[in-house]
Amino acid sequence: MNRKTFAAAFPHTVPVLMGYLSIGVVFGWMLSAAGFAPTWAALMSATIYAGSGQYLGVDLLANASPLGDAAFLTLMINFRHLVYGLSMLEKFQGMGWRKLYMIFSLTDETYALLAGVEAPAGVDEKGFYFAIALLDHLYWIAGSILGAAAGALITINTEGIDFAMTALFLVIAVEQWQSAEKHAPVFLGGLGTLACLIALGPDSGRFLIPALGILVAGLMLLRPRLEDGSRRKGGEYS
Repeated sequence: MNRKTFAAAFPHTVPVLMGYLSIGVVFGWMLSAAGFAPTWAALMSATIYAGSGQYLGVDLLANASPLGDAAFLTLMINFRHLVYGLSMLEKFQGMGWRKLYMIFSLTDETYALLAGVEAPAGVDEKGFYFAIALLDHLYWIAGSILGAAAGALITINTEGIDFAMTALFLVIAVEQWQSAEKHAPVFLGGLGTLACLIALGPDSGRFLIPALGILVAGLMLLRPRLEDGSRRKGGEYS
């Protein structure tokens, strides 16, 4: 992978750069406020790399929660990544050793980029995807370290600042909505989640797995129609 590939990928990652520096700083600051050194922020961001999971991890570490509870809650929060991975099977084919990193680095924001971006002419497609994932990861690590270092020097009330993660995802979701021609998956996910939330309640996030099950089943049923629309847009039919 060369400089040209990174140069092609970088403009697409600028929104994530701005967001990850911001919410990474928030995470690092929260971790520092909980009494952990900046090295913990760097280590967690390099090896865990799950924004919402790391936000949760601050409370779990601060309260010395049992390992079983930590594992279950992390699974519940990140279970949606199963759906992300299934939809990226074709894009990740033929990536060799890089495929393992692509699976590891598939955050909400990276997924949103990869789902809607195409490599420019003359740029290796697989290297382009890898560059996007790597750049996003580096942004997150940098933001975490900056926040932890600042938190070690400045003490403020961090209550409520974790909403930055939700705000970033909403911004990217709006951009995806505007660029997409079909919005059936959005309505499917929204209505399915709302139905499960009403039926099961919000306690412990128990509505999440049934909601994801509805989304996966619905996408499988809609897949022929969605793929047909994608082919038509690409000009395969005349």
